[in-house]
Amino acid sequence: MSRSIVLYLVKRFLRFDKDQPFIFLSALLAFLGISLGVMVLLVAMALMNGFDKEFKNKLTIMNYPLTVLPKFYGATNESLLLDLENKFPNLKFSPYVESSVMTRSGDSIEGGYIFGINFEDEAKVNSILAKAIDGIDVGKFGVIIGKSLKDEFDIFKKDKLMYIFTDVEPGGFSVTPKIKRFKVKGIFDSGLSAYDKAYSYTTMASLQAIMHIPTNQYDGIHIFSKNPQEDILKIKSFLPLNVVVKGWWEDNLNFFAALEMEKTSLFIVLMLIILIASINIISSLLMTVMNRRSEIALLLSLGSTTSEIKKVFLYLGMVIGISGIIAGVFFGMSSIWILSTFDIVSLPKDVYPTTTLPLDLSLKDFTLIVVGAFGIVIASAYYPAKKASEVDILTVLRNE
Repeated sequence: MSRSIVLYLVKRFLRFDKDQPFIFLSALLAFLGISLGVMVLLVAMALMNGFDKEFKNKLTIMNYPLTVLPKFYGATNESLLLDLENKFPNLKFSPYVESSVMTRSGDSIEGGYIFGINFEDEAKVNSILAKAIDGIDVGKFGVIIGKSLKDEFDIFKKDKLMYIFTDVEPGGFSVTPKIKRFKVKGIFDSGLSAYDKAYSYTTMASLQAIMHIPTNQYDGIHIFSKNPQEDILKIKSFLPLNVVVKGWWEDNLNFFAALEMEKTSLFIVLMLIILIASINIISSLLMTVMNRRSEIALLLSLGSTTSEIKKVFLYLGMVIGISGIIAGVFFGMSSIWILSTFDIVSLPKDVYPTTTLPLDLSLKDFTLIVVGAFGIVIASAYYPAKKASEVDILTVLRNE
């Protein structure tokens, strides 16, 4: 049996048969099921990748790519800062001092941290803060607060906030916490509510004066790097033993491991949609085999080989499955384009780092989806094709 006859039989078996409409209906359901499964998988993986990337971008900025921390007081100082700047001229450095505080406005109170920084240096390592201070002179005892804190306290620029420091001062027969009122000079919005509520920024001179810290002493040094995983190794080898360097990802390992596990679980669960749809391919082909047994027996008696019969039904299953995959890819990519182009779905800003759906489909995920679906289709078509090639010629022709 030549290749042209094989293709002719495939086309013939795909036609709608008025006497056996359920065969065509089963094949159509298999096509639709595979298309839907591939489409949903593409959109779901694009969403998972998008959220993963969005969280990483925001956390990288607010946690800083790299941070140099002291093992004991005084280890991070101006001398170390100058050495780092000379050794790594391609990196950006911003020293800081910090203190845990309670922020109070009226009857509302919120815990967090206040950072004393050089705003010119900090703008080079924190793009979110750079945007917030553009054209603003923070001045002494001025403060930049997050949008979530502003909304919770219902305050505006030039209002004053009371900061209660955890350090205490002796006073008579008791100790009292340090308290200072700061004037709100600007608002930053990182998209991460927890950071917007907890972080405040003032000038380094202001916080050093309150905490009685020498001007050449720091609590740490923020570092901006485009390749932090590579640069952290270089910095580690250069730093003295009394300081350490930490990457932003080291505080978020469990979070991103959970995201990766969720993505893998979702991929497996949604792949089951394609697997269930492939059952319709099996049932459709088996019904075709049962309905065409006499034709198969006649072809075998006329000299067709079992491998050629198997090829006919294998091609038949592949046509149904691959056409479903192609349609699923088309509708999936179209859905991704529509969702990313038009603001159809709006997300709550206090929960997610963005108000629009972040979509980012990687080539790896696209390949896994298409190859996985193709593998399921081939496996589903193989068994009915094998059964077709095992038709007993004598038994069928005798009964027919």
